[in-house]
Amino acid sequence: MKLCYIDESGTPEQSGPTSHYVLVGLAVPDKLWKTHRSQLDRIKSKYKLEHEEIHTAYMVRHYKEQGGIPDFESLSYKDRRKQVIKERSRIIAVLQKKNSKKRKSTERSYRNTHAYVHLTHDERRQVVKEIAELLGSWNEVRLFAECIDKVHFNPRITGKSVAEQAFEQVVTRFEIYLRNISEYGILIHDKNETLEKRLIGLMKEFLQSGTSWMTLEKVIETPMFVDSQITDSIQLADVCAYALRRYLEYKEEELFDLVFQRADRKRGASVGVRHFTNPACVCKICASHS
Repeated sequence: MKLCYIDESGTPEQSGPTSHYVLVGLAVPDKLWKTHRSQLDRIKSKYKLEHEEIHTAYMVRHYKEQGGIPDFESLSYKDRRKQVIKERSRIIAVLQKKNSKKRKSTERSYRNTHAYVHLTHDERRQVVKEIAELLGSWNEVRLFAECIDKVHFNPRITGKSVAEQAFEQVVTRFEIYLRNISEYGILIHDKNETLEKRLIGLMKEFLQSGTSWMTLEKVIETPMFVDSQITDSIQLADVCAYALRRYLEYKEEELFDLVFQRADRKRGASVGVRHFTNPACVCKICASHS
């Protein structure tokens, strides 16, 4: 049995702030789930993140308030956290008197990054890099992804939304992989209240009538939706989705090169990961896919 963990990076809305929407499926053998989790736990424990979610986009941001703390890097983890919380409380107190809209967005940002404030920016990036290196070393894992350049996507032509096309593509490629290895698989999706009902409906259609390309014989059941905060493998899919999107939007190669090693391949071509974009694109995904 293969467990395919699904997560996204970027916004599916064509008017959203990202140029790309990336949906990733990370297929893990059920027999190796426990071993992989133990290896990931060792990295998280090393940086005092044992019970925390790895949310890559929040981790790699710059936290401006750390820069205002004298000798921040020389402090202990405990003292770093104490000083950051103190500085953040001061900032919120100032904003409370001036700008309620900015205060709310700042409070939301602080909540999202609270787990990581004891680490410097370099340390947070190192955590993500070590996780990507670990993932890249897992030869039994397969990566599937649909990376949609929204500038070149026309829902009137496809008859689908960005999110729907990405989901159908990932499901179809996972099905092909399962047929090739003669195993069954199940989808485990990051909880998404906006898309959950629609994706379950789509999957029911796929199970009954197939996708646009084939019937489903090996992918079983509708997706299970889980909380990424307590599901480590969804967090790994998050690292992959972030790495692919940042490469396509900003040409950031370090994380991409590590995780792209796990893309499902056939005779050397990357059949598991596709970049939906201008046919003239010469990125590593397009070059490998062809």
